[in-house]
Amino acid sequence: MLRQVNKSFVNKQGVSLPVLENIDMTLADGEFLAIVGPSGCGKSTLLRLISGLLPVTSGDVIVDGRHVQEPPPDVGFMFQRDTLLPWASVSKNIELGLELNGTPVEKRPERLDELLTMLGLTKFRDYMPVALSGGMRQRAALGRLLAYAPALYLMDEPFGALDAMTKMAMGRELLRIWGLYNKSVIFVTHDIEEAVGLSDRVIVMAPNPGRIKSIHKIDLPRPRDFREVRMLPEFREICEAIWRDIGLE
Repeated sequence: MLRQVNKSFVNKQGVSLPVLENIDMTLADGEFLAIVGPSGCGKSTLLRLISGLLPVTSGDVIVDGRHVQEPPPDVGFMFQRDTLLPWASVSKNIELGLELNGTPVEKRPERLDELLTMLGLTKFRDYMPVALSGGMRQRAALGRLLAYAPALYLMDEPFGALDAMTKMAMGRELLRIWGLYNKSVIFVTHDIEEAVGLSDRVIVMAPNPGRIKSIHKIDLPRPRDFREVRMLPEFREICEAIWRDIGLE
């Protein structure tokens, strides 16, 4: 939950520049929430405030009933760049999540095998990140996040650097995994179709300073196929409404 959150940065001249203004936001347990908006509207900054990586200027960020003043243990962050350890194999990168969440050593091999199978990475378990495609690297990064098993997943354009076909495949995979674990997700993206295809609600932000302009409830059937749902007329209507909101700014 965010209550009247404001964030400013001070430039080299000592001038305070507002980045986010009066942000009020709630997230239900198990909800998939997407955030869209033009560049510079503070989407990524918002995730960093929720994760405790940045302090708020004013207002409250509350996760699981606790005020966020440092990174909470039950929040996981997935960035646009995969941030895999380049000197560690796929298995070792994913196993790091199990280590961080305190999974007993004797239980790690079984859980690791489950995640590798789920993500289609079993044959690549001993590969180093440099030998993987962009899509496989993101699968490994997602595996590490799943291994960590936070209550809240923060995802900052995790598929933004991927080609269209790989992005489609990753979106389908994310929906499948989210359906299995029913975790809460906040997903930042520039791709409106991606936001509508994945989420339960879409928040549209406006810039200068960043603020919530509108919220769209996505009443599309679940379980949802990430490709087929795009053929529905309701899907097109929602996307067009969001485009209008962004275009009016």
